[in-house]
Amino acid sequence: MSGHLIGAFLEMMSAERGAAANTIAAYRRDLSSYAGFVAGKKETLENCSRETVNAYLDFLKQEGLSASSSARQLSAVRQFHKFLCADGIRGDDPTRIVSSPKTRRPLPKVLSVAEVDRLLSFAEAEALKPATPAKQEAALRLYCLLELLYATGLRVSELVALKRAAVMREGSFITVTGKGNKDRVVPMNDRARDAVRVWVAKLPAKSTWLFPAKGESGHLARQVFARDLKDLAGLAGISSSRVAPHVLRHAFASHLLAGGADLRVVQMLLGHADISTTQIYTHVLDEKLKTLVETHHPLAVR
Repeated sequence: MSGHLIGAFLEMMSAERGAAANTIAAYRRDLSSYAGFVAGKKETLENCSRETVNAYLDFLKQEGLSASSSARQLSAVRQFHKFLCADGIRGDDPTRIVSSPKTRRPLPKVLSVAEVDRLLSFAEAEALKPATPAKQEAALRLYCLLELLYATGLRVSELVALKRAAVMREGSFITVTGKGNKDRVVPMNDRARDAVRVWVAKLPAKSTWLFPAKGESGHLARQVFARDLKDLAGLAGISSSRVAPHVLRHAFASHLLAGGADLRVVQMLLGHADISTTQIYTHVLDEKLKTLVETHHPLAVR
């Protein structure tokens, strides 16, 4: 009987909601597993209780499933029971007040200040090294990109799509158009401003983009930047698996907080609409507070 109900549900998902074949296959696996557990409790899909649903989640945890995988399975079970209720097969939904497994958001990969400094130093050295015009231009572009990224914390999509006009002024700020076409003003430090000035002097006078390219968009592709950055990391003796444009953005935020910056300020600089997104970096503040207590508490062991 359970196979018939699951089959009817999957037919509905395919016909009415247009679920893809892979999605249907995943639902089939998850619901077959759930149905087997319910049968083991001497219950049926038409009469199983909320306690049984919770017991199933405990079983998944004991089996070593991650919270995210368990949450995915619970989502399938929820939708299945809603289907049974909608079709009048059962009058109650045992998943209605079942809590979803809490997934811990992974901490961002962050380079140390020393590692970022090493990357920037190698990038600068490559930009100053005698080479063919094409290689020297690519090296200078990469150095400018890195200085800007670490100085501003821009998203890589925002960085490569900067208009030349955004940094033409002599001031220390640039205007960035972020998600939702929202503009924000971000400060630049002296190193980034100097790198931009040198780079702009090399650009064609009519260039619209700060980092022009021959592709359809007219500006540098983020994949090209990521590739060049990984090559540079190898030269600097840093594992390329630890380095990507977004890692420099994480470093910008983490190093600011470690230096005493306010979380709200970092939120504004990163262009986060919700501070809960920025709070992923509070592990830095936790570590700073722990160090502060260990260093200054009168009873701390020295």
